[in-house]
Amino acid sequence: MNGIEKITQRITSDAQAEVDRILGDAREEAARITANYREQADAEAQELDAKNERAAAEQEERLISAAQMKASRFLLAAKQEMVEKAYIQALDKLCAMPKEQYVDVLAKLLVEASSSGKEEAVFSKEDREQVGKAAVEKANQLSGKQLRLSEETQPIRGGFILKDKNVEVNCTFETLVRLQKAETAGAVVKTLFA
Repeated sequence: MNGIEKITQRITSDAQAEVDRILGDAREEAARITANYREQADAEAQELDAKNERAAAEQEERLISAAQMKASRFLLAAKQEMVEKAYIQALDKLCAMPKEQYVDVLAKLLVEASSSGKEEAVFSKEDREQVGKAAVEKANQLSGKQLRLSEETQPIRGGFILKDKNVEVNCTFETLVRLQKAETAGAVVKTLFA
């Protein structure tokens, strides 16, 4: 049986060698497949990281842009408020002029605003009592016109409304400042925010 044992042992040895070779090939193939999938996984992970970084950068850019726009709106609103306050201060100063200067300004405005020379000037109740008569008389002296002081009063801060039948010329300080604002706002902005 010695020969059969040798043959059996040789067959077993050859079979074992074949099994070892097949297992070795399988292990190499498995390692190659694993390495290939690992490379793919790493590449996909890097691609996802890059996409996430780009998305985060885009989101950050959008947030910064939105914050800058909001800050610009707040700054613009603050500037507009400052410009508005400048015109309110101008109106306040016009209304708070010394009496003599106020009468002079009103008289000059009356002369400039009058077209027929026979209009009547409507003041606020306070201005009518304090400066109305003097302003109308001075305007008539300066121009030779025949302007009259109206019995009527209006709720205005300063200036007057000049009436001639159906025609009214609004020379209230509120209106004059508003009209000047339309013409001078750009210059005021440049002066305030140079």
